This record gives sequence, C-alpha cells and structure tokens, in this order.
Amino acid sequence: MGVEQVAGQQHVPVMLDRIVALLTPALERDGAVLVDCTTGHGGHTEAVLQRIPTARVIGIDRDTSALALAGERLAGFGERWVGVHAVYDELLDVIADQGLAQVDAVLFDLGVSSMQLDQRERGFAYAEDAPLDMRMDATTGPTAADVLNTYSVGDLTRVLREYGEEKFAAKIARAIVRRREREPFTTSAGLVELLYAEIPAPARRTGGHPAKRTFQALRMEVNDELGALRAALPASLEAIAVGGRVVVESYHSLEDRLVKQVFTRATRLEVPPDLPFVPEGMEPEIRLVTRGSEQATPAEIEENPRAASVRLRAVERVRPQQSRR
Repeated sequence: MGVEQVAGQQHVPVMLDRIVALLTPALERDGAVLVDCTTGHGGHTEAVLQRIPTARVIGIDRDTSALALAGERLAGFGERWVGVHAVYDELLDVIADQGLAQVDAVLFDLGVSSMQLDQRERGFAYAEDAPLDMRMDATTGPTAADVLNTYSVGDLTRVLREYGEEKFAAKIARAIVRRREREPFTTSAGLVELLYAEIPAPARRTGGHPAKRTFQALRMEVNDELGALRAALPASLEAIAVGGRVVVESYHSLEDRLVKQVFTRATRLEVPPDLPFVPEGMEPEIRLVTRGSEQATPAEIEENPRAASVRLRAVERVRPQQSRR
C-alpha cells in the first residue's frame, strides 16, 4: 500500500510513478477529485497532490491509526485532502456525504500495508509472537483469534483453501480444532508452532514461511477483503464521470482475478460478433487503459521484493452511465 514511515523505515509505494501517470489524465482539470480508497500513510495521495496542484483527494481507510498518521503527513495540503473512516465498499456513500455526484478517479491499493505489518500488536505478521488480532479496523468486528476459536473444521478448511491456497488446509483445520479444545488461541506463537508441526518438512522447504498462507487467509477472512472488493469495484465504475479512471493495484491472485472479471464485464461489447459495425449507443461505457495487468520492473522487484506479486489494472469511462443508482 502507500509510502509509510514506521520505526524509522521508509516503505516506498510499489509502481508509484506508473500509478500517478495512469491517474493524471483524469485529474488535470481544475478541482478534479480522486478517491484514494486505501489511504494508508498517504503515500499515493501525497504524490498526486504534489504533482497535480489542482487536484483534490478524498482519502478512505478503515484503519483509524493510518488515517491519523496520513492526516499529519498531508496537513500541509489544507482542504485539498479530507480523510474519511470507512470501508471502501461504502465509496458511493462517502462521495455523496462530501456533496459530490461523481468523482474523476478512484484508486485501490489492496492488501495489508507495510505499516500494519510493522505494528507488532496488530498481529498481521508471523515473525514474532503477538496477539492474533488482524483487524484493519481495530474498533470493530471479530479477530483472527475469534475465527480460530469458533469456526468449524469445514469453515476453517474453506478459509485456508480459498484465501490462502493452502494445500494442507483440512489437516491444519483439524489440528486447530484439537488444539483449541485444550487451550484457546490468543497469540501467534501457538499457531505458528502448530503450522510447523502439521505442514510436512518437504513442503516447508519451498514457498516461503509455512505460516504465510494461513496468516494471509485469516487476515482476508477477518476483514472480508474479497467481499468488500466485490461490492466496491462496481461502485467505483458508477462513481466516475466521463474521462474518469479507476486504477487497482493487487497482490493476490484472487483479488486480481476479481478485478479482471469486473473490468472485462464493464468493457465487453454487447453486440453480435459478426456485426460489421457497432450501432451508435451500443459502445461500452468503459474502456481498458492497461493491456492485461502491468507488473513491476526487475529493478523495482530487486529493491522491494513485495513488488514481485503486484498486478496493476486501469479502466476509463468513455460514455455517460445509462442508469444510475
């Protein structure tokens, strides 16, 4: 997600220059508005406000601590930035609350931010023992510990298999239920220990840390990340005016697949394939800006290994929407 300064470490946004370049054509008119749906520490927002002096940004984040830090970082831009505590599937309501009918661009930088990974007490990382929280909005909702201590074997298997693409999902789920009967899960150390015991040694030697997939799956379940994205993507297409753009940066194959499906549907030509011309008014309202998904350069991946999995897609509205909410 965005640029963050945590514990003295600078986290550079992945593909920042390319993202700003994709957003710029939609934001060059005076008073153009971007909705940054994943504000984080404000890295993307700061770059847009610096490079496009006439643009304004509405920054959405479900993480109250991130919004507070972004507010400090962006204070110098005055009324050109406003922060809103919300989940991005509330996008249309946020825009309406700001007195706007439409905006000019929407940005999603999906997944967990470096800032959240670096805050031990949030429980996103498996490298050290910490409370099993994993909520992006620490003010509401069940924690990862709640999931581990209450879900059935079947539901745990589904979560691990679907969101973590974990080959040993059923085996791990059964072990979790056996373990919690003796003692409920509270911190990450017990879960990591269980994963080392349940994942066979040959599998542990490939594909990174054995806890990576399970922690990812729990985080996505706790925050209903795919559910929120499934609602937010169509809303973002509804939100933009003609000439407006939606840019999405994803790090997980399930997220990217969902983005691709929504963008493909929106840009599909709804006429018979053998028709020699497209009748007036039948052209798609949305066009693809990127050809497929764009990826980080080898140089950027070397500098920031997290960039290896990024997929970047963008679309633009070329015709007014036929029917509005």
